[in-house]
Amino acid sequence: MQKRVKSRFLFCDRWFDRHAIVRNMEAFQDLIVIVLCLGLFAVMLIQLWGIFIAITKPLDYKVVTAKILFVLILVELFRLLMVYLQEHSISVGVAVEVTIVSVLREIVVHGALEISSLQTAAMCGLLLILGGLLIVCAKTPHMDCISANTKFCPIAYPGSIDKQNHLEFQYSRRCDENQPLS
Repeated sequence: MQKRVKSRFLFCDRWFDRHAIVRNMEAFQDLIVIVLCLGLFAVMLIQLWGIFIAITKPLDYKVVTAKILFVLILVELFRLLMVYLQEHSISVGVAVEVTIVSVLREIVVHGALEISSLQTAAMCGLLLILGGLLIVCAKTPHMDCISANTKFCPIAYPGSIDKQNHLEFQYSRRCDENQPLS
């Protein structure tokens, strides 16, 4: 009796090629993210036009400041989507930055004196937690670095700089030896 290979499905040759399915789903997700990027870009242009119109009329600083902060939030969301397109993972640091700017925008729009003391305490607690998370994100190397096990990842190659340089030299020599001749 011949055993079936573990990595193959029962109808792998016909319908269920999981690698092709995953590739197609990733391409479809990339398309969705690109459409979201284009939509965000259009909303940013509309908001910039709104800022221009607000500046030409009698100036209401609260409205103009709120619109400018909203554009900055949209820019950060755009950057978050760009990071996702490049790395296929969400950058927690960028998401935390967007949340901090969003909370600060709400404080500016509503005014610090108009917010109740309970809401003020909740916002302060949220900002403290987000600030701590931002510090942790800044100190922790990105997970792609760890999972990729690249030669530039500080966790993959702990130790002295000489050891890292030696490993990089060995890595580059092996790559040079394995290159096809042109």
